[in-house]
Amino acid sequence: MSSDLQWLLIRNNSSFIVKRVPEGPIFSREPGNLRNLHSYKYSGLANAKTIDVSDSPAGVKITTRKPKASPHAVASAKASLPYPPTIGHTPCPRHRLAAREEGIQARPPLPLARVSALIAARKEPKPTPPKKLRGKKARGGLE
Repeated sequence: MSSDLQWLLIRNNSSFIVKRVPEGPIFSREPGNLRNLHSYKYSGLANAKTIDVSDSPAGVKITTRKPKASPHAVASAKASLPYPPTIGHTPCPRHRLAAREEGIQARPPLPLARVSALIAARKEPKPTPPKKLRGKKARGGLE
């Protein structure tokens, strides 16, 4: 079945559709949709070449769909690979993700941006520095 026909079937009838605002954008929770927008361009169900980036306890999990796999064998059509947040003291090498994308030829900046956002969300925030006194309070009161 072509991806255009799949999109025509799922665009108005999908359990992943999220309509928050009546006149606003329509969002989607489908796997493989990296922008979470309900459109043909970003759809993870209608496109043959998709990458799903999700957070897991072991790090960032990247699941790809093999484009030449049979549509009847869903489990064997997917390959997943965990990316740990750190390897030793070095951060997760994002160039491995870029090399993996080249074989799939998906939209290149989207998975890399999603991985970077998930890694940034895992980091502990820096403590806020104490406020420095300015003016008369810093000099020790009235002089």
